[in-house]
Amino acid sequence: MNEDRIKGQWKQLAGKLKEKWGKLTDDDLKVAEGNSEYLTGKIQERYGVAQDEAKRQIQEFDKTL
Repeated sequence: MNEDRIKGQWKQLAGKLKEKWGKLTDDDLKVAEGNSEYLTGKIQERYGVAQDEAKRQIQEFDKTL
């Protein structure tokens, strides 16, 4: 995930992230602000998946952008 690109387009991406991972809160996304490690951890926490699976999901999501 390209951190600079994510940070630059965060508001637009936050809406798309909410569509994909509806269990993420606005506060989660506000704190994440493009930090893929934090986002990975929140996806793990909210969805009960392993770290590798959360990273894979984020990578797949990134390919759709």
